Amino acid sequence: MTTNGTHYRKHTITALVQDKPGVLNRVASMFRRRGFNIASLAVGESEVPHLSRMTFVVNAENEDTVDQATKQLRKIIEVVKVTDLSAEDIVARELALVKVRAPDSAIRGEIIQVVELFRAKIVDVASDTLVIEITGEESKIDTILSLMKGFGILEIMRTGRVAITRGTKSALKTNAKEG
Repeated sequence: MTTNGTHYRKHTITALVQDKPGVLNRVASMFRRRGFNIASLAVGESEVPHLSRMTFVVNAENEDTVDQATKQLRKIIEVVKVTDLSAEDIVARELALVKVRAPDSAIRGEIIQVVELFRAKIVDVASDTLVIEITGEESKIDTILSLMKGFGILEIMRTGRVAITRGTKSALKTNAKEG
């Protein structure tokens, strides 16, 4: 991505955090103070009781900027572990729910063909709309969204990226607050 002649690269960072009120606010405030724009944020339970995993996608100009952000994250007391997955071999997915206009059977048929082509799902049918569930890489979701624009998108709800390393490598296998 390029803005005003500056090239930015998307970086995926995960943080294992204590499941306590205010943690998300402290983490988001740290990014704000550092001038980072969080392109996406997903938070959910982890495999460890009382710990949640946050997955951030941030746009950064260089590796030093990302290193600085991860160091600052590690200073937050409730943060147990921070991992920059940008250089790792990962599986990354997003989820999107898209409500589109489907006023008649001919249009519904066209939408169903696109949905099947992308291995998405129709999860709700109303008299004049369909809700489509799309799971996959960001580019897949972007492509199906561009195709759905022609039908009339009424609403989009998108989760942002979640990611995990491939193979046996685990975010918890190294010492807390390291790499």
